[in-house]
Amino acid sequence: MPKLGHATRDFRFGQMRALMDAEGLDALCFTTGDNFQFATNFHTDVQVWERPIVCVIPRNGAPFAVMHELSTTHIRFAQEAQEMWVADIALYAEHPRVTDRLPLLPQWPVLVADTLAAHGLGRAKLGVDAGGPLLSAIARLPHAKAELMVEKFRALRWVRCAEELALMRDLAALTDWAQDRYRENLRPGRVCQELDFTLFAMMAEEAGNRFPGEQFEVRGYSLSGPASAAPHGDGRVSGARFQKGHGVVNIIVATLNGLFIENERTWFVGTPDATQVRAFEAARAANEAAIEVCVTGRPMSGIDAAAQAVIEQAGFGANILHRTGHGMGTIQQRFPEDMAFNHRPLLAGEVYSAEPGIYIWGLGGFRHDDTVVVGDAPESLTKAPKDLKSQTVV
Repeated sequence: MPKLGHATRDFRFGQMRALMDAEGLDALCFTTGDNFQFATNFHTDVQVWERPIVCVIPRNGAPFAVMHELSTTHIRFAQEAQEMWVADIALYAEHPRVTDRLPLLPQWPVLVADTLAAHGLGRAKLGVDAGGPLLSAIARLPHAKAELMVEKFRALRWVRCAEELALMRDLAALTDWAQDRYRENLRPGRVCQELDFTLFAMMAEEAGNRFPGEQFEVRGYSLSGPASAAPHGDGRVSGARFQKGHGVVNIIVATLNGLFIENERTWFVGTPDATQVRAFEAARAANEAAIEVCVTGRPMSGIDAAAQAVIEQAGFGANILHRTGHGMGTIQQRFPEDMAFNHRPLLAGEVYSAEPGIYIWGLGGFRHDDTVVVGDAPESLTKAPKDLKSQTVV
């Protein structure tokens, strides 16, 4: 069953403790939604700017958290399923009628400061992932020190462990299954959104068979014809239909138990013309070139450079609108955001999207997107066909 269990927890906590050892820290404090999920395996159900939360991972001792009463039942479900990695949780109320909860939202810094002190961290050196209310809380502890460490916290999440990769393989296989269903259902005259929603309903049913009782979500859209010349469409999707002669970029973004996969392909509704074929083949070759250099020890910037070189050689250099990809993990578009200019060596187990694109005004976009694991030999988790014959629906 594709779960994130003790193996992932121990892997992540080991990385956290290594960071604390290296930086001389007594604890790490996670407050952003994605970082909180990374540390607890709990999927936050509201925005943290509205209802702040924090998970504290001490160098010595058990982790603990401060959360809000809205999540009371969600926490109970997660604990009942033995999926949440933190057991010691203090809850605060956000309205005055409840008498058996800890202080109301305006006193959140007081509650957090008191909770830190109660766990022996009143004089601690704390690594934090963001400012805001947490810094106000730590400021109430005159002998404690907060060190903002955004980049170092991000580095904790570069590499995926074996259990995470196994889950991502299972999810990628489902998105490949969905691309086959797309081929079967794509036809001229059909409303783009209607096909998208039909496809996602089919995926939901299939996910229920493959991953019963797990947390699965999917989103995406089809960009048909000239609208696909913008990577995310022209903003006028309602009522848009597939037309004969259109190229189509379809986007599938799926998540399973908190990990993401992207799977995108370019299609043709009817036989493409010569320019469409040239752009399609250039985008496909660029995608494959990007995948080939996802090798341990190679520079991260080499992914973008390899794809760009192919596109420029094909004569479409002026039609590039974005970098080749981004990191993949507990959020879809994950750091590093400077991928094209970041020359650090790639690490085994990192996961990236490889999605170079070509965008021609008045004609459309051409983009294949695969989710790729860095290793001595790159592993593309998404394996749906992307040759011209497979992608042409007559």
